[in-house]
Amino acid sequence: MKILFMGTPDFAKESLQKLYDQQYEICGVVTPPDRPKGRGMKRIACPVKEFALEKELLFFQPEKLKEIKEEIFALQPDMIVVVSYGKFLPKSILQIPKYGCLNVHPSLLPKYRGSAPIQWAILNGDKMTGTTIMKMNEKMDAGDIILQEEVEIEENETTGELWNRLSKISSELLVKAIQQIENGSAAFIKQSENDTIAPMITKDMAKIDWEKQGSLEIKNLIRGLNPFLGAYSILDQKKIKFWKVAIVQEETSSPVEPGTVILSDAKKGLQIKTKDGAITILEIQGENAKKMSISEFLRGNKVQVGEKFV
Repeated sequence: MKILFMGTPDFAKESLQKLYDQQYEICGVVTPPDRPKGRGMKRIACPVKEFALEKELLFFQPEKLKEIKEEIFALQPDMIVVVSYGKFLPKSILQIPKYGCLNVHPSLLPKYRGSAPIQWAILNGDKMTGTTIMKMNEKMDAGDIILQEEVEIEENETTGELWNRLSKISSELLVKAIQQIENGSAAFIKQSENDTIAPMITKDMAKIDWEKQGSLEIKNLIRGLNPFLGAYSILDQKKIKFWKVAIVQEETSSPVEPGTVILSDAKKGLQIKTKDGAITILEIQGENAKKMSISEFLRGNKVQVGEKFV
């Protein structure tokens, strides 16, 4: 089985590593061009490219796939595997491999088609999610399902933590799907039309709206944007990011407005009023500072009861 692999982040690298370890012939790897990152805007290779370099695999970095159509055809892959690549495959490329193109999608399709299924499962407070191996067609995440595995989301799990768990589960399920295709036992099940979309996460989602969002919604926002963006609020004209919080379980009868600090103590913690209760901050990041525990933060920063986050 000659496999051409397409992918970008560490989530995809996990699947590429699994295929490599299973001794499939990786005839080529396709990743996006290196992008400038950080304060120095230095061009950085993505994790999939780093793996390809480490294992001395042939790799391509086209802006558009049509640029390497002839090269892909010349490789004659039996299968193309796509994991978090971020680009549509045109029909001309979908038709090249003998066994078609497989995609790993970290949701229980047809739920959460789109670019951010893990984030949206957390943001929406879902209790369950999963991963899907499907045969690709020309529509976004709409191909026939080969295998799915359901996964429980833990109460305080962040996007980053679920991302890491699903990357390993997905890589193992991918190998099972390929084995079923190889031995002819794979079933291809059409998706239902009851789909939902998981659109790209945007920066304007990250600001907490204390007036409109309740305690659970704020907690899920913080979990869902950890670690890739971070939810934030403004205090004394400074941007403060929240990375971990808990809902205050006892009754909060304070008549103050949502966003108001109702407890600030280096030993007892920091509590903020919400529209339906309060949250306590566990991990925080001040402007131009590193992440830290709330006790460490309060030892170096004065936050007064009655101050308001906006």
